[in-house]
Amino acid sequence: MRFLLTAAVATAVTGSAAIANAAELTVSVEVPKINVAEYHRPYVAIWLEDSAGKVTNLAVWYNVNNNKKEGEKWLKDMRQWWRKSGRELAMPVDGLSSPTRAPGTHQVRFDGAASPLKALAPGNYKLVVEAAREVGGRELVSLPFQWPAAGAANAITADAKGSSELGAVKLSLK
Repeated sequence: MRFLLTAAVATAVTGSAAIANAAELTVSVEVPKINVAEYHRPYVAIWLEDSAGKVTNLAVWYNVNNNKKEGEKWLKDMRQWWRKSGRELAMPVDGLSSPTRAPGTHQVRFDGAASPLKALAPGNYKLVVEAAREVGGRELVSLPFQWPAAGAANAITADAKGSSELGAVKLSLK
């Protein structure tokens, strides 16, 4: 009886791991062109958050090309991200931090074993994108989703649109 229960649990865990390892996560973020006298590219943080508030960071775009690391002092302007996980990180973080982005649509993509989905337990999550711009505003866009999707063949898609500092934000899980 123990062997059957152990085998059933092992199969369930292996099956869940196979789904997560095969998963592909794509986040598309539009940085809108804003016509103002003094334009600065926004700092952007992208993360996943479970129902208990645990954060899985996906990307942080900020001024990394500064010899004195002066760009790091403005990370706290992304207030939600900073309070939830940013202040605990020693920047730059390999594979997480990168330079700010020009206006346009940009994608962050994770797949296979490199996917942050491999560590996600089944449950309710939200994708959160926060932007802050010097001499500009702040904005947060959140997209709820259920992980894993009902059935391995199903894909999850969600989208929302910011009103000022962010344009269209799209989530795709396959």
